[in-house]
Amino acid sequence: MPLQTGDKAPLFSLYNAEKNIVSIEQYNGHKNVLLLFFPLAFTGTCTVELCSVRDGINKYLNESTEVLGISVDSVYTLAKYKEEQSYNFHFLSDFNKEVSVLYEAFYDSFGKMNMKGVSKRAAFIIDKKSILQYAEVLENPGALPDFVAIDSKLAELA
Repeated sequence: MPLQTGDKAPLFSLYNAEKNIVSIEQYNGHKNVLLLFFPLAFTGTCTVELCSVRDGINKYLNESTEVLGISVDSVYTLAKYKEEQSYNFHFLSDFNKEVSVLYEAFYDSFGKMNMKGVSKRAAFIIDKKSILQYAEVLENPGALPDFVAIDSKLAELA
């Protein structure tokens, strides 16, 4: 059964693009988290989505909210992507595909090239008590999360 609002957020720790461990637990009691899963770095829709977050970062990254982007790309790929696009939030590598599966944001087979094990595009908001306040997993990799709903929920939690 897919994760839903009101569920306890699954715990995880992953390496970021700077090769440091980031744990979802470190935000418990301190910040809400906007968790964005995306299929692959350097692809069109992912770049559009993540650049819109970068360009509107003041709405997302502040004293009450942290932004975490997750894909199955390596830390090296994510570091290059982050550098080239001047992203201003954490990218986490789910190279072993454990967190994408845990959050049920995972394609067994992706795209025309039939790539195995790629993150689905998904958005989750985890509140300061580690409860999911928003959950959206998209089947269509060309679709974008509902940022109007995300913005509204984050404003409500601020």
